[in-house]
Amino acid sequence: MKRLSLILAVIGVIAFGSIQFAQAQDAPAAEQATPAVDQPAAAADATPTTAPAEGGIHKELKVKFIEGSAFFMSFVAIALVIGLAFCIERIIYLSLAEVNSKKLILAVEAALEKGDVEAAKDVCRNTRGPIASIFYQGLLRVDQGIDVVEKSVVSYGGVQAGYLEKGCSWITLFIAMAPSLGFLGTVIGMVQAFDKIQQVGDISPTVVAGGMKVALITTIFGLIVALILQLFYNYILSKIEALTSDMEDSSITLLDMVIKYNLKYKK
Repeated sequence: MKRLSLILAVIGVIAFGSIQFAQAQDAPAAEQATPAVDQPAAAADATPTTAPAEGGIHKELKVKFIEGSAFFMSFVAIALVIGLAFCIERIIYLSLAEVNSKKLILAVEAALEKGDVEAAKDVCRNTRGPIASIFYQGLLRVDQGIDVVEKSVVSYGGVQAGYLEKGCSWITLFIAMAPSLGFLGTVIGMVQAFDKIQQVGDISPTVVAGGMKVALITTIFGLIVALILQLFYNYILSKIEALTSDMEDSSITLLDMVIKYNLKYKK
């Protein structure tokens, strides 16, 4: 899973870098091509009106991305890519951890009813997920008494819960970092805007509005990244809560089966 997150992060960074590089290459070409063609004023006015319609929202987002500070916008994009990589890794891990617990319980109970503990262990070994692992640890100590089995189930359940929550702290880090990087870019952009005003020597609306627009774009993108990651994070938390609840219910069922098994075969 760590290798998967690293691969996704690298692919995302390369994708964003290639988009930015392509835009940087297209911009000079467009600037050079415009003065070379001598067209009437009506034809020149018609071209910009049709370009946004062809590009759509995707082109507009790329334009806004480039209009913002490339340095800080790149950091926001990297935070989005790495944060999404951790989210996707957690979602895949939690999806693989989900199993049909009722089917597992029925198979284990059927083996225990026959007095075949080894068959019950084989069922747990051949089943993926934290519930099967907890069952296996409990069945390993079934001959040591119900107290030992209960302690083993509780201890290993805590270990499995830790595995489920692994990596979530990194997601919260990038949720906090994205708007912080946006705010930092905004503050630095405002400072640059005031420096430009100082150089010009006059508070021109064009200078102030242009500088503030570019400065605020980083904050907008930072907030959007934080919202996207927050949605994935809440989805991950809901899956963790569901799995934890299923683990607790299944653990109680296992203890009940062990008590029933011991009572039945002590007679």
